[in-house]
Amino acid sequence: MPGAARILGVDPGLTRCGFGLIDMTANRKAHFVKVGVAGTAALESLDARILKIFRAAEEWLDTYQPDALAIERVFAQEQVNTVVGTAHASGVVIAAAAARGVPVHFHTPSEVKAAVTGSGRADKASVGRMVTRILGLDTIPKPADAADALALAICHGWRGGGIGSGINMAATTQTHQGSNSVAARRPATLTAAQRAWLEAEAKANR
Repeated sequence: MPGAARILGVDPGLTRCGFGLIDMTANRKAHFVKVGVAGTAALESLDARILKIFRAAEEWLDTYQPDALAIERVFAQEQVNTVVGTAHASGVVIAAAAARGVPVHFHTPSEVKAAVTGSGRADKASVGRMVTRILGLDTIPKPADAADALALAICHGWRGGGIGSGINMAATTQTHQGSNSVAARRPATLTAAQRAWLEAEAKANR
């Protein structure tokens, strides 16, 4: 979509890794592009499972060339095996984006829930219903990982300051603790789509 930012949301997981792609206009209108889930089997070796997630991330990034990637921030939980698997999946997705110079942005689960439902304590069903309504879909994306990935993309489009902030792995040395301002980024590091977004956003704010 001309003048829109393409945002890839990722709900990381080793068993199921959700990918949700949207186009976000400068007036914060979200448009659905594609959604899907990459899955691996528990009986597969760990290295084979991680490689599958990595290849899936590469395919999404190369096929749709997003302007930004929004991924869920991983927290330590009681289920150690689950969080370790999630961290593995998250790491390879981030690496795939970094290799392509795609800015990576982190959002907490409560932040995403609050962005799409108005409540940071909303359940997955509520998130799915609101994602469906926001994007004008006929049915709720299944499984929940798919809806969560779209929610991450929407959250970043609405709360993440567009595509001009966050981690640009190719252009900055910033850590995940903060984000660079648009002014701090050199014009040469911006893609044509990113420049178009910033120009449209500036006009919308006049």
